[in-house]
Amino acid sequence: MDMIIQCLTKKYAQFSGRASRKEYWLYFLFYIVVYIGLTILDTTLYTIHPGSGIGYISGIFWLATIIPSMAVAVRRLHDTNRVGWWLLLSLIPIIGPIILLVFLCFRSVETENRFS
Repeated sequence: MDMIIQCLTKKYAQFSGRASRKEYWLYFLFYIVVYIGLTILDTTLYTIHPGSGIGYISGIFWLATIIPSMAVAVRRLHDTNRVGWWLLLSLIPIIGPIILLVFLCFRSVETENRFS
C-alpha cells in the first residue's frame, strides 16, 4: 500500500528513475479496482454523461491519475532498459498495447542501466 501512496504523492510526476514490476502492477491493480468502483457509483447515482457515456466521478478520477499512471509506466519501462517514449506504442490500435504489455511484463535489468 505504501508503494501506491508514493506513486500518488511523492512520485506523482516523477518520470525519471525505475519502478519494479511489483510497484507497477500494484498501482495498476489499485487503479482498476478504484475505477470500477467509481464507475459503479456513477451508474447508481446516474452521473453518467449521456453523450459520451463517461461518468463524472470516474472521469475526475481518471483526470487526477493520468499523470501518475504515465509516470509509473515510464519508470517501469526504464527498469527494463527502455526509453519512456515506448509508451506511445499504446496509440497504435490493437498491436501497440499488446507489445507495450509485453514490455511491462519483462524482468528488471539487474545490471546498471542508463536510467538508474
